Amino acid sequence: MKRRKTPLADSNKEYTRAWLEVDASKETFGRVVSLVATHLIGKKKVQYTPHQDFGDNVVVTNVDKLKVTGNKRTDKKYYSHSWYPGSIKEKSFEEKASKDPVSLFKKSVEMMLPKNKLANERLKRLKVVEGTDHPYKEHFSHN
Repeated sequence: MKRRKTPLADSNKEYTRAWLEVDASKETFGRVVSLVATHLIGKKKVQYTPHQDFGDNVVVTNVDKLKVTGNKRTDKKYYSHSWYPGSIKEKSFEEKASKDPVSLFKKSVEMMLPKNKLANERLKRLKVVEGTDHPYKEHFSHN
């Protein structure tokens, strides 16, 4: 039986990462997080291979206006525990989103990325801002 090899992208070519701007207020929370994770991984690229990082830089705006469907705003719970007895804490989506929507969004994207050595580099390319103004406008060709 012949062994199959994962094809390698041409390492001699110079690769430039594109910049993508995503408005978090236009779609629901889960759909935006999924889209961002896909672009950070680079899965929609022709040269995608699981062990190489060809993802793009992603800027997420309006993260303070996250939309969720149904009763998730009040019913969805996030738990934290310090490993001391009786120290479990519970917060609703609404509490976390009103206190720090940036860290809520980043943590959600982090949970959607594969747990491997490339995850930290991918997360460094994620820029999340509240509102529409951000310091990364010079990277976009339409501005």
